[in-house]
Amino acid sequence: MIQRRTLPRLIGSLLLVTAAAGAGYGEAAADDRRDGTAEAGVRPLGRIVPVPASVTPHGDPYTLTAATRIGVDPASRETRAVGRYLAGLLRPSTGFPLPVVDEEDAADGDIRLLLAPEETALGAEGYRLDSAPDGLTVTAREPAGLFHGVQTLRQQLPAAVERRTLQGGPWKVAGGTLTDTPRFAYRGAMLDVARHFFTVEEVKRFVDQLALYKINTLHLHLTDDQGWRIAVDSWPRLAEYGGSTEVGGGPGGFYTKAQYKEIVRYAASRHLEVIPEIDMPGHTFAALASYAELNCDGVAPPLYTGVKVGLSSLCAPKEVTYDFADDVIREIAALTPGRYLHIGGDEAHKTSHEDYATFMGRVQPLVAKHGKTVVGWHQLTGATPAEGAVIQYWGHDRTSAAEKERVAAAARRGAGLILSPADRSYLDMKYTPETELGLAWAGTVEVRRSYDWNPSTYLPGAPESAVLGVEAPLWTETLATTADLDVMTFPRLPGLAELGWSPASTHDWDDYRGRLAEQAPRFDAMGVTYYRSPEVPWAGE
Repeated sequence: MIQRRTLPRLIGSLLLVTAAAGAGYGEAAADDRRDGTAEAGVRPLGRIVPVPASVTPHGDPYTLTAATRIGVDPASRETRAVGRYLAGLLRPSTGFPLPVVDEEDAADGDIRLLLAPEETALGAEGYRLDSAPDGLTVTAREPAGLFHGVQTLRQQLPAAVERRTLQGGPWKVAGGTLTDTPRFAYRGAMLDVARHFFTVEEVKRFVDQLALYKINTLHLHLTDDQGWRIAVDSWPRLAEYGGSTEVGGGPGGFYTKAQYKEIVRYAASRHLEVIPEIDMPGHTFAALASYAELNCDGVAPPLYTGVKVGLSSLCAPKEVTYDFADDVIREIAALTPGRYLHIGGDEAHKTSHEDYATFMGRVQPLVAKHGKTVVGWHQLTGATPAEGAVIQYWGHDRTSAAEKERVAAAARRGAGLILSPADRSYLDMKYTPETELGLAWAGTVEVRRSYDWNPSTYLPGAPESAVLGVEAPLWTETLATTADLDVMTFPRLPGLAELGWSPASTHDWDDYRGRLAEQAPRFDAMGVTYYRSPEVPWAGE
């Protein structure tokens, strides 16, 4: 049976004596402690997840107090929003008022969030954090960088800062300078809300978990055989009828347009871009059951609540199929400010190769017509990917060499790649054969296997320049509650986030497993149920 638990909160000093090693900052941090500049109970600078690119510890720590203010650029609405977010994180546990003030009014002892457009080396998401007794400053070129810097500040503080009730402190951040930029521009996670439906508030909770680890993309799998989860005005039965069930026959549900827009807004406030997925031409029982005319024989099948795949297909020869696709893409694109729209394309076993090629040849231009870049699962390479298309690879070690080469060839011709190898990054794969939840068709995926691979070289023949980044999909055939989501997501998600963010030169399993172990009190403080992998030296064992 899977080990699910939320650990009791451990005192900070027990966690923070672990020596940093192998990540480019360990020796400097050890020297810093020998010099006496790091106090007991203060997390060594940079001992977080994802591991930062550059860390220079020096001097005494910064201390958050009741007098601390958060200074922001008064001319930047987004910077002020990050400041309010930071204050909202820190107030419940510290009890401090932490007013957000104009940067010019900030003084010694305050936190400053500074936008510096001239800091071109920091890019769109990078930041610099400077910590000293007289103040703490996060500097970034863009607001997203400030937000990521806030996540670093958050992790440098004791784990008790995550609690929503008053805690004792003290609240210190080790002294020094930390400079950090992401390895890949795309760092995503997918949540399947089609197999089992999750409410707006449950999705927001998932978003907040992603933000802590600098994930910047939320891929929402909105439609599948078992449920259609987004309202479409021109085809109302899709949600009203197609969304009325889920795996196992539960009540299902769907998002109104206003609710979907709220998810998008909330994700944007955490600097995550939402990619909606409408899976076609397979995985479409919910649509076929809702509208008989979408079936080649004109007969609507019953709603489907099982878990088998490859049993359904839209009718590629019918013109109404493309009217349907155009309407759905138009309405979803209008709700989505992001760059991408995912059209699925996987496991279309009921669609002939000829029909599949015809379907994709007609549907991809509809995505461009409505202002989005097409994303598809890697089976899209069995047709002709549109110019500029993004291919999401979800193969595994047993995937044929021919299939891998077909994807690599598409990348060489200009397609972008998102890497989601099922036997590395699928969060619904069982950890061990005894794991209570999840599936195992791609094998079991323990924490080390999830972490120990290199996205740049993973797919033979694919140019490194084509790799946009990594994504961790969470399919929910067996997952029905937030506790289920938690225990399959954690502790694997932080490692996948590190693969996407941290320089390849910092990749070191032994160092990572130590830093991951130190996340346990933070999981507990956040109310996250997690798998206590025997591969990780959790505190107390």
